[in-house]
Amino acid sequence: MTESQGTYEQPYSSPASSAHPEWPPPPPYRPAPQPEPEKKRTRGPVALLAAVALVAAAVGGATAYTVQELTGEDTAAAVGAPAVPTAKRGDVAAIAAAAGPSVVEINATLAGGSSTGSGVIIDSDGEIVTNNHVVSGATSVKVRTSDGESHTAEVLGTDSSKDLALIKVRGAKGLKAAALGDSDTVRVGDPVVAIGSPEGLTGTVTSGIVSALDRDVTVSTDENRGQGQGGDDQWPFQFGGREFNGDTGSSTTTYKAIQTDASLNPGNSGGALFDANGRVVGINSAMYSSGSQASSSSDAGSIGLGFAIPVNTVKSDLAALRAGGTS
Repeated sequence: MTESQGTYEQPYSSPASSAHPEWPPPPPYRPAPQPEPEKKRTRGPVALLAAVALVAAAVGGATAYTVQELTGEDTAAAVGAPAVPTAKRGDVAAIAAAAGPSVVEINATLAGGSSTGSGVIIDSDGEIVTNNHVVSGATSVKVRTSDGESHTAEVLGTDSSKDLALIKVRGAKGLKAAALGDSDTVRVGDPVVAIGSPEGLTGTVTSGIVSALDRDVTVSTDENRGQGQGGDDQWPFQFGGREFNGDTGSSTTTYKAIQTDASLNPGNSGGALFDANGRVVGINSAMYSSGSQASSSSDAGSIGLGFAIPVNTVKSDLAALRAGGTS
């Protein structure tokens, strides 16, 4: 071998071959390392829900709604927590058991007699919504709860234009507030449950459907008109151009009412109309009576035409009532 041969660089073994691009690259002398298998990323509902749950903690209700959609859970709580479980939706017995304790009997002493009606507890501290005509002109007000306890109440505010009033009992323990729904979502044909104290029969439950919406009901705003001994059966109102239960007089107001065929009788005024989830959608206020000119409650009775003030009207009026409005 000559000297020139001895110094000949082997193109296949020397890194110097990179200086000679015309030479082929050296062959591998050991197996090339195999790439590690890519780890599978966890997909599917568990990982997705975990991620959504983290975001829900940051942004609140809107994402919580998404979680409910993904899990298939009921989303009825969007307008207020249902009073009954989803599985019991529409069950009259379940609605009565859950919502009944939120309805009270009201007895008002007036200058010329007394008035008996119902009310709905809206705050565990003792706030109760009723009709203005139940307590208007009262010198004293007594409330009897579903457990039979009697409490003295004071009138916080009244609104004769909407036939609403807010009263409050003080010192009462264990009061259960009703769940307020959304009357804008009520549709004709929806099942409803009415709870009140007709003729002083506390906690009476009737059921039916919403038979019409946006009925123009005109009631008297005169605190001395229509209330007599033994109940609110003579409370006058107008509907369809006709007067019922007495002369409404010249001072009146008109509101849009929910019509129901759930049986309402004298004493139901101020009680609650509940939806299938046990949420209040209306405050019962008037009834068509076959004995419209009757002089006693024994001659009056439900024939399946009752009217309730939409609960959204109540909610919009609460601030004024709490402020002591006396309109």
